[in-house]
Amino acid sequence: MLVLSRQRDESIIIGDNIIITVVDIRGDKVRLGIEAPSEIPVHRREVYEAIQRENRRAAQLRTDEARKLSRDG
Repeated sequence: MLVLSRQRDESIIIGDNIIITVVDIRGDKVRLGIEAPSEIPVHRREVYEAIQRENRRAAQLRTDEARKLSRDG
């Protein structure tokens, strides 16, 4: 993991087209602004993990349904 120190209004650039800027610092909270192309999804980690869990659950349901159909047909 790369660890960088930044102050308010300072940025880091990832690749050629993702910019992360420190917008505000209040106590132990840091607000970040993220500029990225629309085709690159940007999520908080907990949201990303919830999406992944739901996708796995949906895939499992489809697999179970396909097995049931093959047994019934």
